[in-house]
Amino acid sequence: MPKQNNQATKAEVQSTELNKMPVPGQDDTEFSAEEAAEVFKENQSSSSRSQNQ
Repeated sequence: MPKQNNQATKAEVQSTELNKMPVPGQDDTEFSAEEAAEVFKENQSSSSRSQNQ
């Protein structure tokens, strides 16, 4: 009779989402001044359009 193995393999454990190593920079919330200025410009132009309507 073959022996059943109910345990996960090392590869299965390592590929489980909760067991993955974090990717450096993936959860960074920092942004550059250029990005902030661009978003600010977009918001200013959209709010001025809505006021003119």
